[in-house]
Amino acid sequence: MKRLTGIIILWLFIGSCAKEVKNEEEVYFNDFETNKIEGIGNAILENYNGSMVLGRYNASGFDLNLSNLPNHKLVEVSFDLYIHDSWEGNKVSGGVDGPDIWKFMVDGFLYVNATFSNENCNNSGFCPPQSYPSDFPNAYNNPKTGAANPNLPGVCSLSGKIGGTTLYKIKKIIEHSKSTLLMQCRDQLTQTNTSDPKCNESWSVDNIRVKVINL
Repeated sequence: MKRLTGIIILWLFIGSCAKEVKNEEEVYFNDFETNKIEGIGNAILENYNGSMVLGRYNASGFDLNLSNLPNHKLVEVSFDLYIHDSWEGNKVSGGVDGPDIWKFMVDGFLYVNATFSNENCNNSGFCPPQSYPSDFPNAYNNPKTGAANPNLPGVCSLSGKIGGTTLYKIKKIIEHSKSTLLMQCRDQLTQTNTSDPKCNESWSVDNIRVKVINL
């Protein structure tokens, strides 16, 4: 009798947790090491820090189109975002060098609309802010807040207080059930006082992974 009671309790426990179980399936992964660009509009491939990346971009971006997705309720999109060189974050200077905004969209819906700053704190202790991990213009966080690695080499040789590359790990779980998916990344970079804007500030991505999830 005790054994039967235990089985019934276990069955009730499993039944109550069934909706929490996730059935995940990876439908796309690209680390760009084999120069695979199928389904990517405006693809640019470049070697950065010993690895192939999608980019670099300035005043531009790319589209990733996926189709024939299996039945699902959610999608999980993750990738590495590299912020290269002299991003000035929330800075507003009459349209000369900021704000520097980066955007991530799925099926036309905006999921990241943030500024990034690669500046250092000055002698007075002021740190030119960025909005990330919040959206612009609603936050003033210290430069490189939320970074996975704030000390990677820059692409162009820059001296002074601005430069280097910062790595961010982006991951979004989105309600989604269509058989197609459009992922878009764009920037709104402002740098009018340089002859080479792309060298001054740019961005790239790597290790794009898309999973579909059923609950």
